Amino acid sequence: MAPPETDNTERAAGSSLKPLKALWPFILPYKGTLALALVALLVAAGALLALPIAVRDVIDQGLVNQDASTINQYFIVLFLMTCLFGVFAALRLYWVTWLGERVVADLRDKVYRQVIRLDPAFFEVTQTGEVLSRLTTDTTLVQSIAGVGISIALRGAITLVGALIMLGITSPKLMGYILVLVPLVVVPIIVIGRKVRRLSRDSQDRVADSSGMAGETLNAVQTIQAFTLEKIQSDRFSGYVEEAFATAARRIRVRSAMTGLTIVALFGSIILVLWIGTRSVLTGEISAGELGQFILYTMFVATSGASLSEMWGEVQRAAGAMERLLELLGAQPTIKIPSHPVALPEQGIGSVDFEGVNFSYPSRLEQLAISDFNISIKPGETVAFVGPSGAGKSTTFHLLLRFYDPLTGRLKIDGVDIAEADPVAVRGRIGVVPQETIIFGTSAMQNIRYGRPDATDEEVFAAAKAAAAHEFIEQMPEGYATFLGERGMRISGGQRQRIAIARAMLKNPPILLLDEATSALDAESEQLVQVALERLMQNRTTIIIAHRLATVLKADRIVVMDQGKMVDAGTHTELVKRNPLYARLAELQFTHPEETYT
Repeated sequence: MAPPETDNTERAAGSSLKPLKALWPFILPYKGTLALALVALLVAAGALLALPIAVRDVIDQGLVNQDASTINQYFIVLFLMTCLFGVFAALRLYWVTWLGERVVADLRDKVYRQVIRLDPAFFEVTQTGEVLSRLTTDTTLVQSIAGVGISIALRGAITLVGALIMLGITSPKLMGYILVLVPLVVVPIIVIGRKVRRLSRDSQDRVADSSGMAGETLNAVQTIQAFTLEKIQSDRFSGYVEEAFATAARRIRVRSAMTGLTIVALFGSIILVLWIGTRSVLTGEISAGELGQFILYTMFVATSGASLSEMWGEVQRAAGAMERLLELLGAQPTIKIPSHPVALPEQGIGSVDFEGVNFSYPSRLEQLAISDFNISIKPGETVAFVGPSGAGKSTTFHLLLRFYDPLTGRLKIDGVDIAEADPVAVRGRIGVVPQETIIFGTSAMQNIRYGRPDATDEEVFAAAKAAAAHEFIEQMPEGYATFLGERGMRISGGQRQRIAIARAMLKNPPILLLDEATSALDAESEQLVQVALERLMQNRTTIIIAHRLATVLKADRIVVMDQGKMVDAGTHTELVKRNPLYARLAELQFTHPEETYT
């Protein structure tokens, strides 16, 4: 999988609007609304382009002939054309703006659905803040062109083309001058527009950097405050913000220069042509009304050209944003569903087999995290993995959950190679109680129900009771409907763990993975959680990552790991006698409990 790059210095800056073509599949489902918007646009543009004709007749048929009744008729026509223009301009704005909002909502939804399915290898090299920036800032930039922006661009383009055609009908000679001068205006806009697009992408990247840093620090705000790092982190964030501002300022300077150049070139050309047109009236080549008509059409060309040049900068920014979104949409997970997945047995029994497994993390390919790992775990057996930090204990969980695939070897669940099975089916057989419990920003009821979304309220209550969570939940202000706060900040660590255990109980999986779920708890909370865990472990295959040996003395087998390898396996008594590494760990914890072991 190739995740989106976040280092802009290594990323080639595009010079085309091709990424915006990817919006078409999002627009196509709403082609009816698009058609209505285009009809309204054409009617409004037609009414606008008819106004100068009425003005010409007011001058030539009314003012020149001094006919008041004719003047009144043409002013009525002018008013009717204005009303028609206003009504259809409003309809055009409504339909196009609705379409833009709908398209961006669908785009944002699709990007999120794509990202949430990417495996951990993607997030090893991609900041969460970077992804969030693309979901928010970049989609907002696309919205600016997909909604009101595209309305302005289409209106400007149709008015510009229509006005140019009417200029040709009014005075071919003057139209010739316009056509000669147009390239002198358009070419600089295109050239400078490419520069704006590159700077826009740089600006978006710098905003993403600041978003990533903000997300990282806000998620660790208690640690920052505990170490009094507020000023350091604030200064660090200020650096990101200033860098983003400096990049935006460069973009603004270039874009402003483009706008100024466009206005001077456009209106300068128009003034030149009008000077020539005025002399043509004096020589009798055209009438005063035709000159008035030509002036109005020329103003339409000027204003449409100016709005299009302004929108060109927005289009460039939207193209850069869409390019970044397409990188996310194009990112493919390394863990894929096989074309013909092997079905797991209908009734899971919970057998687990590691057969000659070797594995390295994508970001550390030169270092084996698991090396020639072999173990067969029987249904209902409780096995504990112990060893120093970096021994590969957590990696075994990552492989079992199929967050990664081994380089060589196989992992089997219930006799099926999980690489040949649907990852969703594999994960459906496994329950996890992590060391750091994830609590979502919703109610207690919903947090437990994540274990099995279709569970009834009664089943949720039963799981909470079995996990010793029912009592404290009932005592909360709104009971099971109580909002637990972001990351469960409104409840204690022990309560969070019991919510996680209830979630696993509700799932009722044949295989249970426990990442030392009691290591960070006080004695009272640990006792409550331990009782709940023992209930959870009954009649299941359980694999425990043990940081404290006292928690695994009852395990059927203890597997000693070191540097990614299984160096021994047996009971506590056996290992103390024959394995020096385990004996040293046991001595540190049971003889010198004040020493820290990780």
